[in-house]
Amino acid sequence: MFTALTALAVMAFADPPARKEPPAKEELAAISERGRDLAGYDSAAWHASDALQAKRPKEGSVGLYVARKTAKGWVVAFGRADDKRDAFLIAYQATQGEKPDKFDVKEMTTPTRDTGFFLSASRAIETALKDFTEHFEGEQRPYNVAVLPTEKGQMWVYLVPAPTRVGVWPLGGDVRYLISADGRKIVTRRRLHKSIIEAEPPKDDTNDQVAGIHTHVLDDIPEDTDVFHVIRRKPSVPEMVVTDRFVFQVDPDGSIKYVGKAEEVLR
Repeated sequence: MFTALTALAVMAFADPPARKEPPAKEELAAISERGRDLAGYDSAAWHASDALQAKRPKEGSVGLYVARKTAKGWVVAFGRADDKRDAFLIAYQATQGEKPDKFDVKEMTTPTRDTGFFLSASRAIETALKDFTEHFEGEQRPYNVAVLPTEKGQMWVYLVPAPTRVGVWPLGGDVRYLISADGRKIVTRRRLHKSIIEAEPPKDDTNDQVAGIHTHVLDDIPEDTDVFHVIRRKPSVPEMVVTDRFVFQVDPDGSIKYVGKAEEVLR
């Protein structure tokens, strides 16, 4: 439940060079961490939005929202940029409670002017969306966007296809941007997957799904959104990611295991 938009599904990016060796455990752990944070962002935005709707927000007070992970849980700021775009005006702020799906929403009598993370994140979202809509071509469908801070003060911005059918979790057609700390400049772009897969779970109780599998042709590593997909998808089952050279398993807790070389595993 990120900020939603309708955009296009295929972007012309150069594919990364082929890898001769599987990724180190540290690289897989970093992918797991970003994927888990994406899933946390999605869950926080979803439940915080539901809590906000119960408050009947004032019309025009909310243009977008930005979630941020803190030591005490997730905080979601709802608001809009001011006319000069030098502050993010927070109209409502939702704070996660003791349970992950419970959020306390506070209405600001006067919108709070944020010139820190929420401003930079809102700018980063706008920067990524502008580039995304200008360069993509293909099928039009709803997309979601999320923003995560990096250790160096920059921001990851993800654009991910939104579900359009109950119980069907789309995978693919997604992009990750690295945006400058002020939110104004694209540092790098990375296309994560090409085509969009929308696999429906088994409808027959006698044919339970025990795992999923998909091929990944753009790089020889799993992506952040593979982890996100496995955590958020129901039923909660592992996913096998088969690249040109390697095979990985993403577990429902977001951890990634290197299974082996594709030519040996798939023999």
